Amino acid sequence: MPAMEEKEELRHVAKGEVQTLGESLNAEEQDLFEASPAFKSSALLSYDQYIAMYNRSLQDPDAFWSEIASEFYWETRWPEENGKVHFENFDVRKGPVKVEWFKGGKTNICYNALDRHVHAGKGDQIAFYWEGNSPGLDASLTYNQLLQQVCQLANFLKDKGVKKGDAVAIYLPMLMELPIAMLACARIGAVHSVIFAGFSAESLAQRVLDCKPKVIITCNAVCRGPKIINLKDIVDEALSISLAHGVSVDSCLTYANEVAMSREKTAWQDGRDIWYQDVISDYATTCDIEWVDAEDPLFLLYTSGSTGKPKGVLHTTGGYMVYTATTFKYAFDYREGDIYWCTADCGWITGHSYVTYGPLLNCAKVVLFEGVPNYPDAGRCWEIVDKYHVSIFYTAPTAIRSLMRAGLEPVKRHSRKSLRVLGSVGEPINPSAWKWYYEVVGDKRCPISDTWWQTETGGFMITPLPGAWPLKPGSATYPFFGVQPALVDENGKEIEGVCNGYLCIKGSWPSTFRTLYGDHARYETTYFAPFKGYYFSGDGCHRDADGYYWLTGRVDDVINVSGHRIGTAEVESALVSHPQCAEAAVVAVDHEVTGQAIYAFVTLKLGVQYSEELRTGLKNAVRHEIGAFAQPAKIHWAPALPKTRSGKIMRRILRKIASKELENLGDISTLADPHVVQELIDLTDV
Repeated sequence: MPAMEEKEELRHVAKGEVQTLGESLNAEEQDLFEASPAFKSSALLSYDQYIAMYNRSLQDPDAFWSEIASEFYWETRWPEENGKVHFENFDVRKGPVKVEWFKGGKTNICYNALDRHVHAGKGDQIAFYWEGNSPGLDASLTYNQLLQQVCQLANFLKDKGVKKGDAVAIYLPMLMELPIAMLACARIGAVHSVIFAGFSAESLAQRVLDCKPKVIITCNAVCRGPKIINLKDIVDEALSISLAHGVSVDSCLTYANEVAMSREKTAWQDGRDIWYQDVISDYATTCDIEWVDAEDPLFLLYTSGSTGKPKGVLHTTGGYMVYTATTFKYAFDYREGDIYWCTADCGWITGHSYVTYGPLLNCAKVVLFEGVPNYPDAGRCWEIVDKYHVSIFYTAPTAIRSLMRAGLEPVKRHSRKSLRVLGSVGEPINPSAWKWYYEVVGDKRCPISDTWWQTETGGFMITPLPGAWPLKPGSATYPFFGVQPALVDENGKEIEGVCNGYLCIKGSWPSTFRTLYGDHARYETTYFAPFKGYYFSGDGCHRDADGYYWLTGRVDDVINVSGHRIGTAEVESALVSHPQCAEAAVVAVDHEVTGQAIYAFVTLKLGVQYSEELRTGLKNAVRHEIGAFAQPAKIHWAPALPKTRSGKIMRRILRKIASKELENLGDISTLADPHVVQELIDLTDV
């Protein structure tokens, strides 16, 4: 591959070199990566512009967000009392926790994501490029076509008695019908609950029992890599469980995905089950908008429920619309003409905010991918990037590490010259994976937006803005507009300057989640009671001398070894810094002397053999990076780690294996490869 022109590269600044970003940066002893002058000159925001906007967003949040909200269509503008457009109480001592933004304003997120662009003359622009599981299987929809299909499904739902405020469950793979279903619900004021099409029947039934949907939308089967997964059988079992507990779903709209399974082989219940293709095309391609209050619910999204009852996170319409659109625009330096691809599934919050709503609200061209990153080979992602000329690519550290393991050739055989901005989501990215992503995938010219946020926050909270300031591998850098991070100690006292602490947020932002569905008491005790007056994220965090934020992992993933509180993400990052380590996952086990000990599951790069010498080298890598106190007590070889189909590592299972509690592993049906569990058990004493 010919060398890139120097002016197109990010500039790697050596340790200790002083930056020219203003008085707030002190050039701590960290690697800094600065965008090229060409990138910075065309970026949406400079550092000075960010500072001015950020300060205003804190000093006058009502005026700041009102101006941005005014860029969208509102059937009725929100009322203002003394310039105030939001109300909040984060302090449980002062009464019930409550957040409202733009209350009284009437809008519709589907109208703003689709009709608004069509009316502006952009109806013939591509909205979705769809890439199937197997190469060569593809499709696309323009904004006009997408609007028509959304209206047809919305009319079907209305015909089935679905009204404003009713729930609709969606259990679909990454077909275009999944965002179509979300938008159709939003159009008529229904509340969609997307359940990741990898959850077991029991998990699906739990969610059905909680939200009591009038309709469930699914498909008969899906190809995921070389496997065929029979989704309809899972739905049938879930609906049987729900019925046994007194909740009946009247209609099961089923898309015939005949690439995976024929209609004839699909189990069927007459009177309840309906083939999508048989009915939707009969409905009108226009559908009246249901104008909803900004505080009316938009969707429910359940947490995984690996422990206890799943939490139904509830997001409302107006603030979520404004915040997701704004974060998408600035965190990816989005401009007209960009082709954007986020590899996330719509069954997770990333697929809601940054596959569907955020991009469409900006009239973006979006790639949807049904498959997995390494099928049929490890070059699939870069083949898709070249095929669609993707300019913004957003994926998870887990996927990055998996692709790293395959080496350089699958990446280098594809051009990737269209890439302009890269992104990372889902967990802290270790510096070695960050650098590989930057150097190999991005050819040292693409800034990386390493985003920190949560299902509960609805949108990015701490994130780089490409070109605005230098990047540090592994740091989410600075807060987004309106976000006030606070690091507190065990007593809830706020800590200033360089420190480690519990990451909390002071004050609300427009896409703050409003409650846990049907359980506001749990909402308050989980998120607001631990540190009074703050939203508690559940994450640990380090703030460095330059004010950059570094996520250290969930506080329930903090291991206490002889009084040393050690973040699992720190140890994992140290292990992966070893040149022969592809991936690592760390859990705590009980220890009679130190209280807890560190137990590390390690996946080696392809072709590397297990050895005691390598075990010692891995432990020494942790000693070198963190200190002797953080050295793992046990290195457990792992051909692969147990992950959900979305790439989330199931640490609950690793804890059970490490503790040898093998009789109570729990539900492993959501794993991408359940056989990994037995392989790990077999390697316990190797």
